Amino acid sequence: MSRRRRKVLPKEPVRCVVENLSHDGRGIARQDGKTQFVDGALPGETVMAKVVGSRSKFDELRTLEVLEDSPARVTPPCDYADLCGGCSLQHMGADAQIQFKEDTLREHFAHFGGIEPEEWVPPMRSPDSLGYRRKARLGVRHVQARDSVLVGFREKRNSFLTDIDRCAVLDPRIGERITPLREMLYKLDAFSRIPQVEVACGDDVAVMVFRNMDDLSDPDRAALIAFGQAHDLHIYLQPKGPDTVHRIWPEEGEERLSYRLDEFDLTMKFHPMDFTQVNAGINGTMVHRAVEWLDVQPEQRVLDLFCGLGNFTLPLARKAGQVVGVEGDDAMVVRGRENAELNGLTNVTFHGADLQADFTSQPWAVEGFDKILIDPPRSGAQEVCEYLTAFGARRIVYVSCNPATLARDAGVMVRNGYRLVRAGVMDMFPHTTHVESIAMFERDDQ
Repeated sequence: MSRRRRKVLPKEPVRCVVENLSHDGRGIARQDGKTQFVDGALPGETVMAKVVGSRSKFDELRTLEVLEDSPARVTPPCDYADLCGGCSLQHMGADAQIQFKEDTLREHFAHFGGIEPEEWVPPMRSPDSLGYRRKARLGVRHVQARDSVLVGFREKRNSFLTDIDRCAVLDPRIGERITPLREMLYKLDAFSRIPQVEVACGDDVAVMVFRNMDDLSDPDRAALIAFGQAHDLHIYLQPKGPDTVHRIWPEEGEERLSYRLDEFDLTMKFHPMDFTQVNAGINGTMVHRAVEWLDVQPEQRVLDLFCGLGNFTLPLARKAGQVVGVEGDDAMVVRGRENAELNGLTNVTFHGADLQADFTSQPWAVEGFDKILIDPPRSGAQEVCEYLTAFGARRIVYVSCNPATLARDAGVMVRNGYRLVRAGVMDMFPHTTHVESIAMFERDDQ
């Protein structure tokens, strides 16, 4: 059997005239009828680029030199922007990044049935474009050839880890400690058996969770604890699955972090492995907008689907007569109840349910709802949207982390008698192509 020969790529740089951007932030050019996806290039630019991959219908290239630059081009704030896959838009100015994300949402709405909101609202900008990221998973890799340990994100479009000393977008409590983290890991007996470090930050506490594939020696445990003490970090281990995560430093106190939603006088507690919004600054603005758009009144009954630990549920409970939070993850249901009790809220209940199935006959659902909030995962809420008319809600606010599934689900909502009244994007992840958005729907008879 003959092996398929690997295609020989051109060695000489290629001149590319960039026309627009793909949804993953690469410049799009064309040559001899073939599409070129060019990393690091912006619309309107002429660049010299190296071919790094080739398929029958397109080539993949990496910018080497910008011959004619776009007005939107800026100097990346991070030294590793050209290589690291954690961010892909650092060479683009803030206004252009926001416009790109809004255009992406518009295109998805148009693609799924020609839907257009009656009103486009101004985008919500992140108060900080650097040091904002409170949740992340850092890869760890021992490089035998260099006899060193790397810690960071994958390089663009491959599985190698970027060799970084710091990260500009991570919370500084983590991002400024990459070098000492690497040095500490390299000195461990288990330096080659710790493949990742999960990081999570609350308002007052930052956490590192080390995935240890083997039991750690006493000196290794002591080294991790000393690192936590020296850098004011809580240290956790994860020997197996997520349910094995446990803290080794500090020795006392509950395994919780917290953040404040001051507008609603709420303290929200969470476990380091819980889902929380990565950008605390924009999260508060997002919650404000969602509550404002729902316009909840004291006598109304509100449903919060995919409610998590209560990020929207509890603020809504400050306004509504009754709020029902529903979540598919039983651990998050427990967390929601903990937070309701912590904040003295008695007009809110949390329930676990399979949100891919028809839940309209559940005891908590049969009374119907005046308003509904949905904040689903990237896969969206297509099945849920088919059932929402059963509740008779006059208004629905949909918070989305995926414009494609929001647009798809909006089509379902429109078919079921709702109007897409307004929509807009939120810059939850500056310098990335990730598009967070929010949309409001009203019943057609309103």
